[in-house]
Amino acid sequence: MEEGKRQKQIAGLLNEEMNGIFQRLGLTMIEGGMVSISSVKVTSDLLEARFYLSFFQVNNPQAALHKIEERHHEIKKELAGRVRHQLRSIPVLKFFRDDTLDHVFKMEKLFQRIESERKDSSKKTGS
Repeated sequence: MEEGKRQKQIAGLLNEEMNGIFQRLGLTMIEGGMVSISSVKVTSDLLEARFYLSFFQVNNPQAALHKIEERHHEIKKELAGRVRHQLRSIPVLKFFRDDTLDHVFKMEKLFQRIESERKDSSKKTGS
C-alpha cells in the first residue's frame, strides 16, 4: 500500500529530529564508523515508526544497532520533547539495519572482478 501524505510528513519530521538527536547523543559515530538514518517509514495508523540505519565502516553493525536499541528510552524521551507540539502521541520506535550500502559495495566488487577477468581473457586471446 502506498504511503499517505500524513505518513510522509511525519516520517520527514521524525527523520529530521532523529538526526539531531543522534548527533547530540553521539550516536552518529560508533566503533570508529558512521551511523546514519537512511529512511523512516511510518505505519498507516501512525503508531509505529521504523528507522532504517546505515552503518559505514562499523566493525560490528549488529552490536552498534544493539547499543542504539539500549538507549531507546533516552532517544524516545528526547524525541517526545522535540515533537510534542506537532504530534498527539509519539509512535513506537523500531530500529532496523539498512544493508543497501553493503549490497552496493558487493556489486562494485563483482563488477571489478568481471572487468579484471575480461581484461585477463582479452590479453590471453590477443597475445
